[in-house]
This record gives sequence, structure tokens and C-alpha cells, in this order.
Amino acid sequence: MGSVEKTVFDDGETAENSDGVAEFYSAIGKQIKIFRERAGLTQRQLAERIGYSEDMVGAIERGTRTPRVEFLTAVDELLGAGGILKAVADDVMRAKIRVSTRHPAFSKAFTYEEARAIEIHDYSTMVIPGLLQTEAYIRALYEMRRPLLSGEQIDEWVEARLARQEILAKWPLPVISWVIDESVLRRPLGGWDVQKEQLEHLLKVGQMRGPELQIMPLARMSHAGMGGSFILLTPNGSPPIGYVAAQHVNRLITDPVEVRNMAARYSSIRAQALSLSESLALIEQILGER
Repeated sequence: MGSVEKTVFDDGETAENSDGVAEFYSAIGKQIKIFRERAGLTQRQLAERIGYSEDMVGAIERGTRTPRVEFLTAVDELLGAGGILKAVADDVMRAKIRVSTRHPAFSKAFTYEEARAIEIHDYSTMVIPGLLQTEAYIRALYEMRRPLLSGEQIDEWVEARLARQEILAKWPLPVISWVIDESVLRRPLGGWDVQKEQLEHLLKVGQMRGPELQIMPLARMSHAGMGGSFILLTPNGSPPIGYVAAQHVNRLITDPVEVRNMAARYSSIRAQALSLSESLALIEQILGER
């Protein structure tokens, strides 16, 4: 039988802009840009050929996103870099490990499992799920946190959370779904301008091929998710695991019975939620109410 991991405080996701790491990624990005332009390709053309989004290619070239080893390998071959980009892949991995060791073991374990997951299912009752949050929304969440965070800490955690969203740019995508409580859509955290941008982003993601976004309406008289938010992950080659968080205390759950119960609960929640088309219509309705 599996076990429940020790509960620890989560200081945030991996921040990749310390100890010269940001400068290192920036240098790699500049090299990629030079090879791309030498090959006569635009960012969009490169993105289409390697299965990434144009935005992600641009972010990697600017040094604001961490290039994966498979990205460097594919780009090296496509752009005829002669092994130069492949050669830095090990250095990229060492940089990620050096930065991640500054954080608690649980945080490092969760982001690792999420990054390699072939299935991600997220039910959220208080805020927009992390993989769907805009930069302004993330910043608003951290700025309202108590005790107050330093500006430097907020910048690091914003960048770390944005880095997690690389998952949505890779191909093939994991099997991924979200169910968000309607109250989250109506809570203007950070102000209406921030929330408006966030809702528009949800519409954009909801129209992507693959990910499934549903809303749990306030009017439901039967609701299987009253126990709170949680995430289900199925890492590649490993059994499913669960994740729950409350009051900045987080738990990674590996007990198979508990994870199975969470999966059954999530199935009920999805059945009670609005369909994809109904969910997008509700988001548009809320946008139109302002």
C-alpha cells in the first residue's frame, strides 16, 4: 500500500531567475534566435515545425522560459546548429536542479510530477487553476497574500508559476481538464480589469483542441466537491497521485485508496458541472455583465 507524503509548507514553485540562471537562459535564447534567423524561419514557422506555440518559442528566445532538453534537441537538428544547442542541454538540467534545491522537498516533487504527467485534472473552488492564470492574476494573488511578501519574492514566484504553464505548449498535450466553481469567475481578484483579462484567457484556452474546461454552476443543488479543491496527476510510468492545498499547507497524496476516492469524486463533479459549450457561454455571459 502507498502512503501519504509528509505535509510541509510550500514556499512556491521553482524560481529560475537567481544565481545567474536567468542570464544563462537569456544567452541560450539569443543563440536559438541567431540560428533561427540564419535558417530563414520566423518564430511561428519554427513553432509549427517542432510542435510548440509561437508564444513559447518567443519566451524561450527572450530567456523568460526554461528550454526543455527535447526542445533544444529538436531545434538543434531543425536549424542545423551542429550540436551546439544539444551540448547545453545538460547544463540546463543542472541549472534547474541548482535552483530547485532552494525549495522544500514537496514543492520540488509536485512540480516534477506535474511536468511529466500524462493526465492532469484540477478542481478549483477559490481561484483560477495555476496552469490557467494570467500574469496579472498571479501577481494580484501574491500581492494580497498575508503576511506580505517582498517585491523580489513576488517577482520570483510569478515567474515560477508562469514557467509551469509550459505544459500547455508541448506536444502531445497531456490529457487535461479543469472544473472551476462559478464563484471564482465572479470574484474580481485584483480588480475587474485583471479579472476581465483572466476570463478572456479562459475562453481562449477553452477553445483549444484537447484541454477541457467546465464550470460548476452556483445553482447546483447536489455538489460532490464541497470538500474543497484538489488536483489529480498521472505521471508518466507511475500510479496516479493527488494534491490538496489549504492555508499554504500542501499535501501530496500517494495512497491508492485515497487517490481512487478522489478520482471518483472528480468524475461526479464533472458530471454535475456544465458542458464545455455551456461553460464557455457562462464565461461570455459574465463578461457581458460588466
